[in-house]
Amino acid sequence: MIERKIIEQRMKELSVQEYISSDLRNSGHSHTRVQRTPMGEKVIIYTSRPGMIVGRKGQNIKKLTIDLKKKYHLENPQIEIAEVDNINLDASLVAERVAMSLERFGSARFKGIAHKVLTDVMAAGAKGIELKISGKVPSMRAKTWRFFNGYLKKCGDIAITGVRRAYATARLKSGVIGIQVRIMPSTTILPDDIRIIKPGESPGNTGTVQQQSVPASGKAADTTADPASSEKETKEADKKAGKRKSRRSKNTEADKADTPS
Repeated sequence: MIERKIIEQRMKELSVQEYISSDLRNSGHSHTRVQRTPMGEKVIIYTSRPGMIVGRKGQNIKKLTIDLKKKYHLENPQIEIAEVDNINLDASLVAERVAMSLERFGSARFKGIAHKVLTDVMAAGAKGIELKISGKVPSMRAKTWRFFNGYLKKCGDIAITGVRRAYATARLKSGVIGIQVRIMPSTTILPDDIRIIKPGESPGNTGTVQQQSVPASGKAADTTADPASSEKETKEADKKAGKRKSRRSKNTEADKADTPS
């Protein structure tokens, strides 16, 4: 019974997300999160244009709240608007931008639109991007055009967790055009990233940790010196100590000789 309730709750959240994405099409909508709170359901809408979603005097938010209550029987839905930090690193917004550009300028300029998107995404700091446009572009025969730039993982767990993907459609006179976007942001840590830790550097710190030991003379010894030079200095110090010891022994023997019996 518990598993059924969990599945029903997840299906309900998915249907709410799909309804909001279809209702807020071409308004800068990125994605939606639904959280359960003691006061009711909290719906967080991530967007690049909050003013368009809120509407004049909050009319769009009020209408959306009423629709969620009627269609999905949410008791007290609380809608919150969150603005996306970088729109060029959000796959949903990039796919929506490509779809709107195709609907506006047509399929004749699809290559210029694709290359402009690749340039903007890479300039925003992404490691790699892949853009696929499928449909009757530019001729009446359907085909898939692939545009890519940078480095992008296509297999393994990192391709699922570290790559953002989104799908969109553009309705043209020639038919429906499918758009697929994959972006790997700069925050993605690849499993083959290896950083060599230098001597005196801690694993959790990028800077070097310098330690100084103070000898009996009171002067600080430099630990960053070359190992060969430090070994040479040690040998010289041992030689000096041996000479001092031999001098002391000679002086002691001379004192014994001068002392009357």
